[in-house]
Amino acid sequence: MKPTRSSYDVVIVGGGHNGLVAAAYLARAGRSVLVLERQSHTGGAAVSARVFAGVDARLSRYSYLVSLLPRQIVEELGLAFATRRRQISSYTPVGESGLLVDTASEARTRESFVRLTGSDRDFVAWQRFYGMTERLAERVFPTLTQPLPTRTELQRVIDDTVAWEALFERPLGEIIESAFDDDTVRGVVLTDALIGTFTHAHDATLRQNRCFLYHVIGGGTGDWDVPVGGMGALTDALADAARGAGAEIVTDCTVTEIETDGATAEVRHAAGVVGAGHVLVNAAPHELARLLGTPEGPKPEGSQLKINMLLNRLPRLRDTSVDPREAFAGTFHIGESYAQLDQAYGEAAIGRIPSAPPSEIYCHTLTDPSILSPELAARGAHTLTLFGLHTPAKLFAMDPAVAKDELVKATLAQLDSVLAEPISDCLAADENGAPCLEAKTPLDLEREVGLPGGHIFHQDLAFPYRTDDPEIDPAARWGVSTGHRNVFLCGAGAVRGGGVSGIAGHNAAMAVLEPHP
Repeated sequence: MKPTRSSYDVVIVGGGHNGLVAAAYLARAGRSVLVLERQSHTGGAAVSARVFAGVDARLSRYSYLVSLLPRQIVEELGLAFATRRRQISSYTPVGESGLLVDTASEARTRESFVRLTGSDRDFVAWQRFYGMTERLAERVFPTLTQPLPTRTELQRVIDDTVAWEALFERPLGEIIESAFDDDTVRGVVLTDALIGTFTHAHDATLRQNRCFLYHVIGGGTGDWDVPVGGMGALTDALADAARGAGAEIVTDCTVTEIETDGATAEVRHAAGVVGAGHVLVNAAPHELARLLGTPEGPKPEGSQLKINMLLNRLPRLRDTSVDPREAFAGTFHIGESYAQLDQAYGEAAIGRIPSAPPSEIYCHTLTDPSILSPELAARGAHTLTLFGLHTPAKLFAMDPAVAKDELVKATLAQLDSVLAEPISDCLAADENGAPCLEAKTPLDLEREVGLPGGHIFHQDLAFPYRTDDPEIDPAARWGVSTGHRNVFLCGAGAVRGGGVSGIAGHNAAMAVLEPHP
């Protein structure tokens, strides 16, 4: 299929969730909109798929939980999409016991802290610390769909000198080490600073702080919720909203070049060329540079392993005091104590696959079984999603297949070390008799969904503020500028991008709709 017109008010490069959000807003505002997507389907990395041959289970293949998607976007676009909260926040096995954080029971959580650490000191510190982040979330999250505040304005909005100093000025490791005594507790806190980000607690660039911030402000609460129907339910609803508003979506259409003089633009693609008043790019800044023919700079580097599994049943735990249905319902931490995270970072930094790879797991189907066929659900099948940390793309550069195999084996061995039985005993088989397990490295993400270096945020995340310079154009006001007057970022690489949020798509659309001085 080809575009039906020779020019449009707005051409959007990439039909991932942010591109679809932008398309829906702009088409609803009366703009002519074309979305060009290189794959045969929309959704980008936020899709559901039947991953295993002959098995009727629709897994969120790349991204899996929702926190940063504003309810505002769901309501304004009329999306038939819902999420469910997880009662269990996390479980971290330690020897024959573990740390269980139950959001519905303060007493139970306190008891778990006391059992692990010998006192309630770290529990009290936990409440104080996350009380601080929750107040921060309440104040910062609403600003994400408003014009980008200056650093001074955001500091005034937060109105908490301790929080500002701890999260915006000083390495995150400092407050973690001053607030908490226990190595396991410290590690559980730090993990939110390392998702898809290769860094450490005392990184002077504050890369870890920026990652942590986006992981604790979602929805104004910091909760990470389960998308009902899987992640594809969101992007299918967005595609319907965009088409329903009048946007045109063309798949199997790779964009090869963008030319602009600042007033009009031309977008070259597999089927020809199309003109545009504005071009919104739902791709990484590194990829945009290639399309514009400008210097690309260093390629971003992702740092994660994603393993999707389908089980016949949940595995038994070494910790018999906790039901596996609770332990796997929240975030199940493996090898993620503070010391273990530091060791894994040090090994990966010198080019070695971590000897004890840190990872975390969650089970979608304990909260939302609708992604399984009735037959699978009836027989007790469950999905597991494992997300590994400290696996930078460079580890796979020399021999990707060998490195991937070694990493998967080491990661599963680390998982087995906290179970009462091997995870392999619980895996379902596909119609060919193969175990239902697939793994994705940063190089796989680059090849399959176009993320340079497999970076899930397109590039390192930025603090959600701008400089205090008052002389800015609409793109800078909304955090989507590229240096070209009519070419905007609308993906995760925009300021306030990252994660499945739609925020960058919303903000790019607002920048197009805002009159230019």
